[in-house]
Amino acid sequence: MDQVRVKKGRSLWWVVHSWIGLKLSIFLTFILATGTFAVFAHEIDWLVTPPMRVSPRSEPIASWGAWAQAAARAAPDARLQTLYAPIAPWFAVEAWVSRGKGAPDRVYVDPWTAKVTGRHGWASVHRFLRQAHRHLMLPTKIGIPIVCSLALLLAASLASGIVTYKKWWRGFFRMPRGGDGRRMTGDLHRLIGLWSLWFVALIAVTGLWYLVETLGGNAKIPKVPDVEAGPMPTGVALDRLVAIARRADPALDIREIRFTPDNGVIFLGQSAAWLVRDRANAVVVDPATSQVVARLDGRTLNIHQRISEMADPLHFGTFGGLWTKIIWFLFGTLLTAMAVTGTMIYAMRLARSARSDVGSLKIAWRGMGAWGYIGIALILLTLILTPGAIGGAS
Repeated sequence: MDQVRVKKGRSLWWVVHSWIGLKLSIFLTFILATGTFAVFAHEIDWLVTPPMRVSPRSEPIASWGAWAQAAARAAPDARLQTLYAPIAPWFAVEAWVSRGKGAPDRVYVDPWTAKVTGRHGWASVHRFLRQAHRHLMLPTKIGIPIVCSLALLLAASLASGIVTYKKWWRGFFRMPRGGDGRRMTGDLHRLIGLWSLWFVALIAVTGLWYLVETLGGNAKIPKVPDVEAGPMPTGVALDRLVAIARRADPALDIREIRFTPDNGVIFLGQSAAWLVRDRANAVVVDPATSQVVARLDGRTLNIHQRISEMADPLHFGTFGGLWTKIIWFLFGTLLTAMAVTGTMIYAMRLARSARSDVGSLKIAWRGMGAWGYIGIALILLTLILTPGAIGGAS
């Protein structure tokens, strides 16, 4: 009797696993693929955007003030909004300049010579992948819950996969069997799934956290104090403020400088706290008085805030530089492949049981039912909304 119940339970879990893997395979594959490529979105932009590329040199780089001055002079019709340090030696400095309406432009500056290498609009591969993966180019209150609902399904798929795979812990080194396409695809699917267990769990948990944030559970961000309006600090004036910020937090590795509407200056980056976004460590300086008016230390965040700041580094694997990004890209690719092989397994199983001459793709499409049309519709909607969503972003 107990064995019958176990078999029924496993059959139910198998139905859940198959339903998720088939019905939502098109939409799931799109979200997983865009997220995987988003890990290296900046590097892809570097390949297709010549002004982003510079040649590393042995001499010291120019100062933040020199970078800001070059960017401001290149865009006299706009206000300097944000300045980003290069993410790697072969990347240019990136400045965002805003004309007040619409999306900002990007100005690229050689980190060594402080000379402008070019100017580019807001649209980029990074923006497309980020917005498509995060909210399908829809308003965030609508798009994020749709995308993050997949985290619930990933968690269910993870649990059902473990339950239906008997003695799964023995399969880590079980190589796929040959001779039969369905058997080999199934073995490969299970092998990838086992080695990706930790990654699926991580993506599911962080995805659920994004859903919680969207539904009102986001952590409060400390408010930046107002400062007296003054001229935009660049050149020597900005370098003086950089020195003040570094004295306030000697461990701060400045990765970003934000200029508030009244030209206050916020220095953000990595400091003593580990596994947090750059914004978790900040020093705010009032240029008029040269006083530090606020400081944020990632080590002093409460649990709620710390979880929020950990989500992005863990979800995209950016916390360890190039090596962790490579690992995340590899396992993201494997996870995307699992979505595809899962559909193949279902189609081949049906084709074999029905002894049908109909192709596997047609069988899979029929099995998806209305969900296949919904998945394609969401992808097409994302592509249709892309020009307006990126071009009109602020």
